[in-house]
Amino acid sequence: MRDIVLISDPRVATIPVQECGEPLEDVRGRLRVDSRLADADGAYAHLRAGLLARLEKASLPSGFELLIVEGYRPIATQRRYFEEYRDQLVADFPAMSAEEAYAAASRYVSPVSVAPHTAGAAVDLTLCSPDGEEYDMGTAVNDNPEQSEGACYTGAANISPRARGHREILTAALEEVGLVNYPTEWWHWSYGDRYWAMSTGAPHALYGPTDLS
Repeated sequence: MRDIVLISDPRVATIPVQECGEPLEDVRGRLRVDSRLADADGAYAHLRAGLLARLEKASLPSGFELLIVEGYRPIATQRRYFEEYRDQLVADFPAMSAEEAYAAASRYVSPVSVAPHTAGAAVDLTLCSPDGEEYDMGTAVNDNPEQSEGACYTGAANISPRARGHREILTAALEEVGLVNYPTEWWHWSYGDRYWAMSTGAPHALYGPTDLS
């Protein structure tokens, strides 16, 4: 597996943001959306306009559709996700230093300062059939590295050939329309954020933290 740059890495965190001002748009009615992480305000079903447009252009083989699980996250939600996971790692691995826990947590949840979900620039998604049945991707969406024994990593070796083939279908479709994957999470793809800028060589990110209102 190739070396992975974590989202907390200074190479990501120091990339400047030049906010382009694109609005958040509702995915519902435009793509298939799952409700497992639905919130009262419907934040989960919103993405920046440029990201949503690219998802709509993604070309998949017959019998495959994108299933959106989560998009935009309010800053408070992102902070809670990160802190809860970091604190759980510290409880499970008491020998970890604060710096090690921060880096380990960022494999799975982005620190607020660089989180693409708070910018509406990231989407967690999977593949399903036209009748909504999810395809085998090797792990469930949001399985963490401890739960999955690392199988959540996009290039993990410990998944079935069928699941690997499905990941390759997803990767081909989303890379073709300009999205980048966070390699510790096969389901996490983004456009216009700092990680995208680092991965593509762009001089700056297009989207910074935003508010649903």
